[in-house]
Amino acid sequence: MHFIPKLFPAKLIRRYKRFLADVKQDDQHIFTVSVPNTGSMLGLTASNANIWLSYHENTKRKYAYQLEIVEADNTLVGINTTLPNKLVLEAIQNGLLPELSGYKTILKEQRYGTQSRIDFLLRDDNLPDCYLEVKNVHFIRQKGLAEFPDTETKRGARHLEELMHVVQQGKRAAMLYIIQREDCTAFTICHDLDPLYGRKFDLALKSGVECYAIKCHISVEGIFPIQRVKIENRRNND
Repeated sequence: MHFIPKLFPAKLIRRYKRFLADVKQDDQHIFTVSVPNTGSMLGLTASNANIWLSYHENTKRKYAYQLEIVEADNTLVGINTTLPNKLVLEAIQNGLLPELSGYKTILKEQRYGTQSRIDFLLRDDNLPDCYLEVKNVHFIRQKGLAEFPDTETKRGARHLEELMHVVQQGKRAAMLYIIQREDCTAFTICHDLDPLYGRKFDLALKSGVECYAIKCHISVEGIFPIQRVKIENRRNND
């Protein structure tokens, strides 16, 4: 996925109100940008961090600039949580998910369960329906190990419950974690920051929910899914 138009460099001053951040450019001009991320962005909000912004001419937007990339630990990290669904389609098309190949129809944002929407519903006359839930990942504490979540997510735990019900109905269900940074070789669930999600994840795996993780190459030109990473269901004291 290429950034069109190109991104603009800036420095982060502070993130606040979750969806907003104050930034400055080289000319020291300070302004507010939108932050397309509902999570804590733990480890990605250091003052004076190098960042990159996209520009949007839509006059209905209150803030013309939007945060897209943060530099942390000498690595570029994508923070836009609306992008992983686009990256999933690229990953499937590029053969990174052979387990999900063969489906002729891919539907987006379909209602299922009691009060949820599935990111993707894969259908084919010759294959069982596959319900695919996608999560964005950008949190790292231990070198090379990406973790999710970086804060409590009751909604995420509910999604795992819904996927388990899908499997009980004889259909396929899968979790796909899109890691928007390249400096990792493995992925794990962050049990200590969200024990409930960790327990639900363990139950989901035992119930037959499939799980995949893919890391991306991040640059100011674009974000591209490049490689599967192994899943290690560690505990925080492992």
